Amino acid sequence: MRAEDLRRTRTNVRANVRNVPGPCAHWNDEDADFIREVLDLVGDKWSVLIIGTLADHPVRYSDLADAIPGISQRMLTLTLKHLQRTGLVTRTSYPEVPPRVEYALTELGRSLLSTVLALAAWSADNHAEIRRHQTEYDSADEV
Repeated sequence: MRAEDLRRTRTNVRANVRNVPGPCAHWNDEDADFIREVLDLVGDKWSVLIIGTLADHPVRYSDLADAIPGISQRMLTLTLKHLQRTGLVTRTSYPEVPPRVEYALTELGRSLLSTVLALAAWSADNHAEIRRHQTEYDSADEV
């Protein structure tokens, strides 16, 4: 699905839902749709890991692939392109033999970094408790 088609399907999401007071009530439909689009991008597991990996300095593509266990070349490439398109990451290609490409966070990407690192830290800190709840839920589901 093209990005334009995806945006069109997400437009006016709230128009089809009854109005309920809550944290989203103070955003208009256009803002809410855009917030959802951005959260879909930066809330994706690969985006979080890539942004975290780029925290300290520019990183070569192959080093990114090595630093993020389980990511395929295709997902790394697609996620980097999405992050570039959104202005969170830059790609610098050096005219060398062999070719060298580095990725780095932009200022906009750096402004998101503390949030991403806090989310990753929360996840690590609560790993055991979350797993316990999942196991309990799965066990109750089998009964």
